[in-house]
Amino acid sequence: MPRFLIALLALCVPTALYARTFEFEYAVTVDAVEPGAGDVQVFVPLPAEDARQRVLHQEIESSVPGRIESEPVYGNRYFRASAPREGKPIEVTVRVTVDRQVSHPRAGVPNEDLSAFLGPNDRVAIGHPVLDPMLGDVRASAGEGGGEKKARAIYDWVVDNVEYKKVGTGWGNGDTFWACSERYGNCTDFHALFISLARTEGIPARFEIGFPVPEDRAEGEIGGYHCWVEFHTEETGWFPIDASEAFKHPEKRELFYGAHPADRIHFTTGRDLRLGPHHRGPALNYFVYPYVEVGGVPFTGRIDKRFRYRELAEPASHAAN
Repeated sequence: MPRFLIALLALCVPTALYARTFEFEYAVTVDAVEPGAGDVQVFVPLPAEDARQRVLHQEIESSVPGRIESEPVYGNRYFRASAPREGKPIEVTVRVTVDRQVSHPRAGVPNEDLSAFLGPNDRVAIGHPVLDPMLGDVRASAGEGGGEKKARAIYDWVVDNVEYKKVGTGWGNGDTFWACSERYGNCTDFHALFISLARTEGIPARFEIGFPVPEDRAEGEIGGYHCWVEFHTEETGWFPIDASEAFKHPEKRELFYGAHPADRIHFTTGRDLRLGPHHRGPALNYFVYPYVEVGGVPFTGRIDKRFRYRELAEPASHAAN
């Protein structure tokens, strides 16, 4: 079967700004779909590009034709592979070289529209009575302080009152009500609760998701995703926090209030995502793993995925010069 190849080479950028450079591979195999079941659409997220993260090289290999597209609300990029009727497995592999900078507070864009980061999501409640007891504690802790003090009080409340663990079922959906009632979960649950509390207090907060990239190993496989948050106030601009990592590493609690180390790769932003006109099924709760539809219906068959990284000894942009 012919292979279709898309390549992107970014312009070289100054290397002194970046803390790490690594190669990342995202490989997907979708089980064969019975002929006649309908058209097959495979959506694979692509890494974000902004001041904190530069994609120096990107290569996409697919066993069926595809193209790079973006969703309309947050601008998340993805590769969409399409097969009218496919009786064989579909394979897509994305290989990127990324320069990742430590993320610190930074000013927003002038006249930036923050409304997308103030409203509710399907699983992220805003202004609900279930939040009232927590908000009482937050307001008492913040006192007469403004948005930044309230955000710090929310961060401390979440870190102090939610436990990071993966037990039973129900965790991992980024569900405010789960986090409020069960008081445990993974990074999605921690940060759904942070966002609910922040937005209820009028503080814009945005959800970002990608993968952890370990700093203590030069290369290896990555088992799953990680997510984090930035909030915005007039005093701070966009301000990074990572409440779940602060719980897991209490000695780094202050670090994770105001910084995202270069131990991650950012793929997408936001919740309740719709990936353009070829996405006919329900909105995605979040988008970090491949999403597949057959005949406009979410695919329930097997989707194998593998994520690997390799640290580069020197920044790729420098090595290319």
